[in-house]
Amino acid sequence: MSESGNEAGPVSVAALAREVEEFVATAGWEQQPQLFALVPTSELLRQQPELAGQLDASSELTPVAQESLPEGDLAEALATIAWPDVVHGCALAQEIIVLPPDAEAELPDVGDAADARDVERLRQAAADHPRRTEARLVAAVLRDGSAACVLRLRGVQAEGEDEPVEEIVEHPELAPNLVDALRATLQP
Repeated sequence: MSESGNEAGPVSVAALAREVEEFVATAGWEQQPQLFALVPTSELLRQQPELAGQLDASSELTPVAQESLPEGDLAEALATIAWPDVVHGCALAQEIIVLPPDAEAELPDVGDAADARDVERLRQAAADHPRRTEARLVAAVLRDGSAACVLRLRGVQAEGEDEPVEEIVEHPELAPNLVDALRATLQP
């Protein structure tokens, strides 16, 4: 990625995750999951010089939105993806429900062998929970193994405020299963 090796990797992937989240945020909420290829900007400009005015040439990688993912299980959709070598990483943005840690005890117990109905029942229970928070999660990974996650908690408009207050949380371990699934798409 850079001459300084892995030192720049995590910083770059975190910046890319933030860039993807900001891009997706411009379209508001209630969106389907979106997948992005992380492609060298120089390669994009070489193949499509007409993009020169639209891309930040100083950015090493550029997120490129992909076609919509198929409806259904996200893990199954990701398992069918294999990127060409020109793709140095990928990112996924999806809306999720976040519950306070103590609310887990209030959800139905489905055990380790949960089937599709159990998963749907859990999703519905989380969506109906009075202390739920809607959020947008972006996970980004690079071929070198570095990863970053950004979570934007959907704001609630407080009394007397003009705009809802939104909180952004960044940590590479926010979604370890999603990060692993994205890394798998980059394997040969």
